[in-house]
Amino acid sequence: MDPSRYAELFRTESREQLSALNRALLAIEQGETSREPVDAIFRGVHTIKGMSATMGYTAVAEFSHELESLLDKVREGEAGISPDLMDALFAAADALEDGVEHAQEGNAMTDAMQRALERLHDVAGGRSTGEFRVMRPSGVVPMPAEPGTALVGEGTLIHVTQQATAMLPGVRAFMAIQRLRDLGEILGCEPSIDKLQAATTPQTFTVRLRTAAGPSEIERAVRSAGDVATVVVEEHVDAALPSAVATADAPDDGPRRRASDALGLSDTLGPAERGHAPRARHVRIELARLDALLNLVGELVIVRGRLQALTRPLPDAALQDAMEDATHLISDLQREIMTSRLVPVGQVFDRFPRLVRDVARQLGKDVLFSIEGKDIEIDRSVLDEIGEPVVHLLRNAVDHGLELPAVREAAGKARAGRLILSAQRDRSAVVITVRDDGRGIDRARVLTRALALGIVAPGTTQLDDDALLRCIAHPGFSTSEQVTDISGRGVGVDAVLSRTRSLGGTVELQTVPGSGTTLALRLPVTLAIVRALLAKVGNERYALPLTHVRETLERGPALIRPVQGRDMLVLRDEVLPLFRLRDVVRLSAHAAAPMEEIVVIERGDRRAGLVVDELTGQEDIVVKAFDSARDGLALFSGATILADGAPALIVDVGSLL
Repeated sequence: MDPSRYAELFRTESREQLSALNRALLAIEQGETSREPVDAIFRGVHTIKGMSATMGYTAVAEFSHELESLLDKVREGEAGISPDLMDALFAAADALEDGVEHAQEGNAMTDAMQRALERLHDVAGGRSTGEFRVMRPSGVVPMPAEPGTALVGEGTLIHVTQQATAMLPGVRAFMAIQRLRDLGEILGCEPSIDKLQAATTPQTFTVRLRTAAGPSEIERAVRSAGDVATVVVEEHVDAALPSAVATADAPDDGPRRRASDALGLSDTLGPAERGHAPRARHVRIELARLDALLNLVGELVIVRGRLQALTRPLPDAALQDAMEDATHLISDLQREIMTSRLVPVGQVFDRFPRLVRDVARQLGKDVLFSIEGKDIEIDRSVLDEIGEPVVHLLRNAVDHGLELPAVREAAGKARAGRLILSAQRDRSAVVITVRDDGRGIDRARVLTRALALGIVAPGTTQLDDDALLRCIAHPGFSTSEQVTDISGRGVGVDAVLSRTRSLGGTVELQTVPGSGTTLALRLPVTLAIVRALLAKVGNERYALPLTHVRETLERGPALIRPVQGRDMLVLRDEVLPLFRLRDVVRLSAHAAAPMEEIVVIERGDRRAGLVVDELTGQEDIVVKAFDSARDGLALFSGATILADGAPALIVDVGSLL
C-alpha cells in the first residue's frame, strides 16, 4: 500500500473524529453525566489510532494509544473529572490535531504531543502498561489480546462485504470492528483482525459478537464505518460458518428471503421494518473536480445563451425544438451540479464551540453558546470563506459584547452570557447571525473615537445602526484601550465586512444598550450562476440579481415626487428613496428619456427605486471574480459575459441600500 495515496483521506476522516471528540469534551465540561460523551471520545481516539497505525504514522498512533489508555481510566471511573483534567484533555485534543495535520512529516512525537502527555500523566497519573506495536504498510505487528478467529458457539454472526471502490479497506474494516465492539464483546473474526487491518483490497469478513443489540442497530453500526456494500446478521448461531451467505441487499426474491430468514424476520415485513431502508450512496470527490465541473457548466450556460440568440430568428421548427431540448438538459445539468456542491454549514460551525470555550476561559467569562440551523446548506466555495468572518464575530462578542460574571450580576443578569450562532435561508440567500445578550455597543464612545479619526462629519451628534457599522468597520478602528491577542487592533469587523462583500454579501448590525448586539451576514447560496435582470444605461449594460428585484415599472409623472429636495418613488402606500443608475456609476448626465424604467430593488426589509434607461431582458449569468480599480466604486460584486459575448458588471444591490 502506498500511504501517500490516502494521506488526504486520512486527514479528512481524522478531522471528523476530532470534531466529534471536541464536542464530547465540551459536553462533559458543561455537566453531561451520562457515559456517552466519554465513550464518544474513546471511539474517536481509538479510530484515529487504528487509521494512523495502518498508514504507518507512528507518532500519531503512539500518542493516540497513550491517550486511549488514560481515557479508559476515565471511562472505568479510575480518574475523576476535574477542571485540570478537562484542560489537559483539551490540550491533548489540540496536540492530536496538530499531529494529524503533520503526520507525513515524520514519525517522532511533536513537542506539543510530549507536553500534552506529560500534563495528562501529571493530572491522572500512570502510564500505559499495554503493549502497542505499529502496523506498517509492508506488514502487520498486532496489538495484544485480540479475539481469536473461532466462529463456532454462542453469539451473533455478522457478515460484511466492502464496496469494490473502498479506499483504505483495512482502515474501514478496523473501524467497522470497533463499531461492533461498542455494541458488545467480539468473540471471533475471520479473517483475523490483524489481516483485515493489513488489507489493501476490499474485503469480505465475518465477526461473531455477543450483544443485546438487534439486527438494525448492528447494521447501522457497521455501515457507519463507510464503504460497506452489504451486511447480513445471523442471530444466535451455534453452527460453523455457512458455506454460502445471502446478502440483505440482493435484488432477487430468493436471496432476499434467505437474508430475511437469516435475520430472523418475517418475509412480510417492509424494508424499513427490517432495518434496510434505502440508503444514500456516497463517493468522495476532490473539490477541485467539482470546481472544474462548475466552470464547465458555467461556460455551457454562456454558450446556451449565444445559441438561443442565434437560433431565435430562424424559422426552422425542428431546430427550435432541438434548441429547447438542449436548454432543458443544460438547465437540469446546471441544477444537479449546483446541488452536488451544497454542504451543511454545520461542517464549519462544529468547530466554534471549542473556540468560544477557549476565549471565554481566557477572559474569565461564563458563556452559554448555542448553534441553530446547522443543517442549512450552502455552496462549498462560500462555506470555505465564511469561517474567518464568523471567528472574528464570535471573538468580538465574547470580548466586547459579553460582560464579566460580576458585572452581569450587578446589572440583574444571569452570570453566564448567552451567545447564539444561527443560520437560516431567506429565499436564495443564507443569513448567518451572531447574537449576544451583552452590554451592547457604546454609541457615544464610538462617536467620540470616530470624530477624532475624522470618520464622520464634524458636528455629528448621533449614529444609527448603519453609521455605527461603518465606523466600527473602518480599517484600524478600535475603542480598546490595550491590545491583546484577542482584540484591540481594529481588524475584526473590517475583515468581516471585506470578506462578506467579496462574496457578494452584506452585513447588518442591530444593537441595544444593555440588551445585546446582533450582527448578520447575508450571503448568496452560491457564487457561480444566478438569474439576473439586464439593464442598460447609455451604451453600457449591467446585471441586477433577480433575488433583489421586487418589480419593474415604466416611469410616469405620478410615480416620482420631490420630498425635501430629493426625488422619491411613490409606490402605492410606500414612499421609497430613488437612485439613478446613471448617477451612481458616474456617467455623464443627459436629458431624461421618456421611456426610462424603474426597478424596485430590495434587501431584507429595505427597498428603493433604481432608474435605468432600458431593461433588455433576463438571463442566467456566470459570476466571475471582479477586482475593482484602486479607489474605485464599491458598487459591483462581480462581472459576467452575456449571451452575445459582451461583458457586464453585476450591481451589488446591498451597497445601494
